[in-house]
Parts: sequence; structure tokens; C-alpha cells
Amino acid sequence: MPNSVQILGTGQLTALSRRLRTAGGPRLRQNLARRIRRAAEPLQRDLQQRIRNQPLVSEGRKAGKRGGPSPTHRPFRQMLAGGVRTSVRQGASPGARVWMDKSRLEPDAGNVPWQIQDGRLRHPVFANRRRWATQWARPSGWWTKTIQAGTPRMQAEVARVLRDVRRDLE
Repeated sequence: MPNSVQILGTGQLTALSRRLRTAGGPRLRQNLARRIRRAAEPLQRDLQQRIRNQPLVSEGRKAGKRGGPSPTHRPFRQMLAGGVRTSVRQGASPGARVWMDKSRLEPDAGNVPWQIQDGRLRHPVFANRRRWATQWARPSGWWTKTIQAGTPRMQAEVARVLRDVRRDLE
């Protein structure tokens, strides 16, 4: 699974970035960055909503097994949704990026978003490394399917922003 989706380095975006440095002031650059960020935000929201609603099905408890409340301090899917971030870059390689920030996840979450992407989440039961559970994400592919559905909209919006800024520069 790709860790992020990026729209950057296109010839038009690079040429426009050069022209902005020479012709435009900081206000024009800030406006471009703000509009590109706004173009990427719907994709970020879609990814967050998709992971919040991703069903995880387990085998269920066996007879005689005990359970209890989760020992973590914040809900699991909310934590994963909080890790989806957007960033905008200007300069030599301008563009927008939607990515999973592992630093915003619980330290022991590790590669959980990518396991859910693959459709199978295997984890120790309440941090007991002698007992393991498997949960299934059905349907799998929460990241790639959402990216494939949202990328054309994001690209079209960035192209529209570029046309507007180019028109302002001329």
C-alpha cells in the first residue's frame, strides 16, 4: 500500500512555482497553498470517514473466555483517522500530499493501518503476547480504494487552481 498520495512535480506546477517566486508576492503564494490544501482536504476527510466506518470482524469469544473494556485511552478507529494528514509544499517540488502520520498513532499501533488495508489484522489480546486474535477487514483496501476514487477530483481541483493563478499572473 502506498504510504501517501501526492500530486507534485508536474511541469505546470513547477513552472508556476518559479513564476510565483519572481512575479507574485507572499500573498499570492499563500493563496495558492491555501487553495491546494483545500483541494486535498476532501480526500483526507474521505479517508478518515472510511477508516472510522471500516468493519473489523473477529472470530468472537470462545466459550469460557473473559473480556473487558479496552485499555487504550482513545477509540481505535478515531486514533487511526487522526493519523491521516495533509501537507502542501512549495518550492522546487510543489504539490499536495495526503499521508498516514505514524507519529499521531499510539506507539504500539505500528503498521495497523496497512494490516487493515490488506484485510487482516492480527494482534495480541490486551498486550498479552501469548494470546493472539485475528480480525478481518471486509471489504479490504480502505486506503487504495478511497485514493483511487478521490484522486481525479483532487487533480481536477488543483488544475483549476493552477489555471486561476496563471490567469492572475498574466
